[in-house]
Amino acid sequence: MLEHLLYYSAVRMAKVFAVSRSGFYYWIKHRHKAIQREVTRQELDTKVKEAFDNSKGRDGSRRIQKELAENGDSRNVKTIAASMKRQDLTPKAARKFKCTTDSKHKMPVAPNLLAQDFNAEAPNQKWAGDITYVATSEGWLYLAVIIDLYSRQVVGWSMDTRMTATLVCDALSMALFRRGFPEQVIVHSDRGSHYCSKDYRLII
Repeated sequence: MLEHLLYYSAVRMAKVFAVSRSGFYYWIKHRHKAIQREVTRQELDTKVKEAFDNSKGRDGSRRIQKELAENGDSRNVKTIAASMKRQDLTPKAARKFKCTTDSKHKMPVAPNLLAQDFNAEAPNQKWAGDITYVATSEGWLYLAVIIDLYSRQVVGWSMDTRMTATLVCDALSMALFRRGFPEQVIVHSDRGSHYCSKDYRLII
């Protein structure tokens, strides 16, 4: 009907198509809104797809929403997630790998006080340190953590682009600070050079 408005009045067309004039105008108004919504949605989908591709398929709705917000687009996370679902964009899960630390060194090695007993009866009795590395959109990052074996919660952590003694020292320092420097806590780790370093032993 819209294409004939240049040649016929709305009243005449409404009679020909057996619809009310008010109904015809209502249809025009809402059709325009529907077109605008579709255009807006397509524009958003284009932005989301571009941000997703730029992250090599790793970013989820929260990171993409933050990136778009920095560029002046105020859409919320729910809207971004809906756009990703429409386009079947599923972010890749970050890959974690167990690091193999250097155990062939000549530094002093502490005795194994844990003796393979990884259970604790109270907080701050037994902690365990570990290192993994994580694939990110900016490259590999090393993650050192300290876990309380009572709650299995991470109580200290540190990240860096290199696996150094400072990495594990920072994780342990955070754990001690957050837990109020508890006494007589057993800190267990492998016998890699980072955990046997002088700096790490001084903190313990």
